[in-house]
Amino acid sequence: MEQVEKRDIRQLSLEQLTEYFTQIGDKAFRAKQVYEWLWKKSAKDFDQMTNISLTTREKLKSEFIINHIAVDQMQRSNDGTIKNAVKLYDGMIVESVLIPTEKRITACISSQVGCSLDCNFCATARLKRMRNLNADEIYDQVVAIKDQSEQFFNKPLTNIVFMGMGEPLLNYANVLESIEKITKPEGLGMSPKRITLSTVGIPKMIKKLADEEVKFNLAVSLHSAINETRTAVMPINEKSPLEELGDALKYWYYKTKSKVTYEYVVWRGINDKEKDVDALVKFCKIIPSKVNLIEYNPIDDGEFQQASEDSLNLYVNKLEAAGIVAKVRRSRGKDIDAACGQLANKS
Repeated sequence: MEQVEKRDIRQLSLEQLTEYFTQIGDKAFRAKQVYEWLWKKSAKDFDQMTNISLTTREKLKSEFIINHIAVDQMQRSNDGTIKNAVKLYDGMIVESVLIPTEKRITACISSQVGCSLDCNFCATARLKRMRNLNADEIYDQVVAIKDQSEQFFNKPLTNIVFMGMGEPLLNYANVLESIEKITKPEGLGMSPKRITLSTVGIPKMIKKLADEEVKFNLAVSLHSAINETRTAVMPINEKSPLEELGDALKYWYYKTKSKVTYEYVVWRGINDKEKDVDALVKFCKIIPSKVNLIEYNPIDDGEFQQASEDSLNLYVNKLEAAGIVAKVRRSRGKDIDAACGQLANKS
């Protein structure tokens, strides 16, 4: 007799669960109980659902599975940063990072296995994109880091950044569904204002986000406000040049009234001249914005080198003189390849 493949129960909406329980002659409210176990209490198996009868649990086990992620390897940095190699249900691996500071605990999570973009400075870009993560796989990364935060730091998880492996806007539906599960009261109940989605800047998808009037924060990986320079380090700029990106960001601000953060690495000999700073100051004035100047983390090829402190100071001074908030972000977790641009699945 051919074995029927079990469905992952987390692929079902609350409405579909309600329909299922009605069809098997159970109470409709059972759906809400199961849904709460899955998304509020983050149950990993049906036996944890203690307010569900044993008979119903056995029925669920016979028809469904919960394709939960597993932390396959965990590395701890000298600065407290934790990097997880996360094994998915099909054996594929992504990486997520817990970043502790005095005031906050941040989860840096992945949205794709690998990446289809070819940013020359990023280790993840050297992996081909294998597949998008499901909403539950994104949600599970957050839960794993939330548990680690409580276990190792005795603090709650405060922030989430979509800055791990992959481009979130190329996995649009799953990313937005995962944010819904993380933020809704019937899910983890986190404030969307504590979530930042970081993108290379795909104009039509930024406009789509704006149309949905999302409440989370937007960060754009910019790295140059000169088309020729940006295209050399981020080939996607050829298809979506800065003029188109600027128009999309104007639309974003018009619809959401939310300022954008520009993530910006300064490299020696690439974007460390005064003309580069002036171009960034001009671009920042398109809509209200702030700039994170990120310390570069080498990925072994020597092509990209961290710019001098003088170059960083030039950026900070000129941006602040123009009334733009600029902060230099020092990297965390460099000793375990957990810093920005270093996630490369070496496991």
